[in-house]
Amino acid sequence: MIRVEGHSNLFRDEDTGAIVNTDNNAYNQYLNSLDSRERQKQEIANLKSEIDEIKSLLKEFLNGSR
Repeated sequence: MIRVEGHSNLFRDEDTGAIVNTDNNAYNQYLNSLDSRERQKQEIANLKSEIDEIKSLLKEFLNGSR
């Protein structure tokens, strides 16, 4: 592998020409951010579902009182 000039953690694969990042800490931070984003998406989906359930119950309550 050939070091990319000006970047201590980047190397070019001689066979494929691909740039390879050898910074494990940055990679782990990236994976953690993906996990965090996925958890946030799931939490938002759960909140939406709960709000829909509350709206449904309120509609039932209002229609039943008439």
